[in-house]
Amino acid sequence: MLPDILKAIFLGVVEGLTEFLPVSSTGHLLLMDRFFGFDNDDFGKTFVVLIQLGAILAILSIYFGRLWKILISLPSDPASRRFAIGVIIAFLPAMLIGFVAHEFIKSVLFNVWVVCFTLIAGGAVLLWVDQLALVPRHRDATQFPLGTYLLIGIAQCLAMVPGVSRSGATIVSAMLLGADKRSAAEFSFFLAIPTMVAAFSYDLYKNRGEMSADNITLVAIGFVTSFVVAWIVVKSLLDYVTRHGFVVFAWWRVIVGTLGLIALALGK
Repeated sequence: MLPDILKAIFLGVVEGLTEFLPVSSTGHLLLMDRFFGFDNDDFGKTFVVLIQLGAILAILSIYFGRLWKILISLPSDPASRRFAIGVIIAFLPAMLIGFVAHEFIKSVLFNVWVVCFTLIAGGAVLLWVDQLALVPRHRDATQFPLGTYLLIGIAQCLAMVPGVSRSGATIVSAMLLGADKRSAAEFSFFLAIPTMVAAFSYDLYKNRGEMSADNITLVAIGFVTSFVVAWIVVKSLLDYVTRHGFVVFAWWRVIVGTLGLIALALGK
């Protein structure tokens, strides 16, 4: 049991570090699964989704006050209602595609070869975007045009391919649509809440029969670890990307993807 607990802690750290960075948390977890042998059964593959709820609760704890104000002002404030509609619009494409293609995604796309190639390709995209002379038109994540919310939601669907990165797809698309780096990252946080809660709930329902007492303990350990680490990451990410951009994350993706391909080619 102790080795499994250590794996759960380690994977929780990886999840917390990568969920809101544009590096693909699912991709990194699948690579860790492969190297640590945690994906030898169906529960191992489900674990990497279940512990993401810890990271989502980190977002809720940080933005609770702001989200609560929006929630209670919905009946009287048109701006709050418009933002809520925007989040729903952005969430719907991923919800529909995820529901229809869930089995295909889990059985075919959850593949470490796919992860390595998409990590490298996504790194190249981040380097390209970081060098563009973009002129931001939107600096408040709660006030994007409704069409912008929809297009960000469509871009988020790309992240159903592990290694693409949900946060990377939403941040890059928001920036290309006129958002500054800070508001793009912030909306990515907001959109993560319904998206990942839905993924968690659906996977929990689909795999409820595999939740033994030992499995629940491992999920709880990974959950708490990812919550703590993700809280630290979110508190520091906005200031970092505003000042430094995404170059370090781009090169991290390229390096990890390349090393993964080498390891796979060598039969590791």
